[in-house]
Amino acid sequence: MLDYVKMILLKVSFSKKLFEKELRKALQYITPADLVEFKTWCYQQFARLYRRVLKRVFIQHSALPPRAAG
Repeated sequence: MLDYVKMILLKVSFSKKLFEKELRKALQYITPADLVEFKTWCYQQFARLYRRVLKRVFIQHSALPPRAAG
């Protein structure tokens, strides 16, 4: 799943609006074990273009309660 969401973000990185939408969706699927790696990758790949988007989305995501298993 991690490779899939990375591919999607690379493909939509031409559009700020699409990028943010897909980043939010990706965070619904990323496991807690993969989150640090994913966040690091996002900043390495997209910080030059979308630093504010990344910061806002990751802060909002970290403020959410943990998702229920199931």
